[in-house]
Amino acid sequence: MNGATNSGAPLITGELAAAEAGVAPATIRKWVQLGHLSAASRQGRRLLYRLEDVFAAERLAHGRGTGR
Repeated sequence: MNGATNSGAPLITGELAAAEAGVAPATIRKWVQLGHLSAASRQGRRLLYRLEDVFAAERLAHGRGTGR
């Protein structure tokens, strides 16, 4: 992986996040624009995301929220 947060959760690039979620990298960028996903860190110009946040954004985008 590309890094780790203080909590030990691995951080992944947008490209890898897209691959893990089964979407295009443009979809990851769109989720960020819509406020469904926020970058946890940066590595140079690359934004890094927590995998758990990517999956939460996917659920939100597909209307499968956490039961609210």
